[in-house]
Amino acid sequence: MRSTPGITLLALCTLPLTVVALGHAQNPVSNGVRAIAQRQTKNIVDAAEEMPADKYGYKPTPAQMSFGDVVAHLIREGNNYLCSAASGMKQPDAEKFAGTDPKDKLVAGLKASFKFCETVLAQIQDAQLGDSIDFFGGRKQTKGMAALITVADWADHYSQMAIYLRLNGLLPPTAKKAD
Repeated sequence: MRSTPGITLLALCTLPLTVVALGHAQNPVSNGVRAIAQRQTKNIVDAAEEMPADKYGYKPTPAQMSFGDVVAHLIREGNNYLCSAASGMKQPDAEKFAGTDPKDKLVAGLKASFKFCETVLAQIQDAQLGDSIDFFGGRKQTKGMAALITVADWADHYSQMAIYLRLNGLLPPTAKKAD
């Protein structure tokens, strides 16, 4: 069989696409976590930006967290801790956040915490999901379980934020029509 320069060039040009496709096929679970993370990052940040600053203290009942408390919780325990645990990487040395902090500080902290998650989750491969880690209270858990808990936590808190927005007459990001 004779090779022509055109066939050789075509093979060389498609090689990077083949390598990328193989990488995606070899990591379907961690790629799925990353896809959910990207979607939830947008939804949660958009919800935090949608809520007016004067409503960050809003909570439907005295027993519930305020909207600002939800955002602060996502920064500390939701993102920095859970993404650190899922990846095995050290949490960032972030400043302290409280639900009573100004909206701009909370939104900036939320964005930074999701950036941390994006960075550390980009490095996880499916082969590592069975690795044991220390989790809440020193319990042993797998990285895969920590990743699943993380995406479930995001879904839980986004729905909470969406309800708070609706109770204040605002549409949550996922209820708005695409432009």
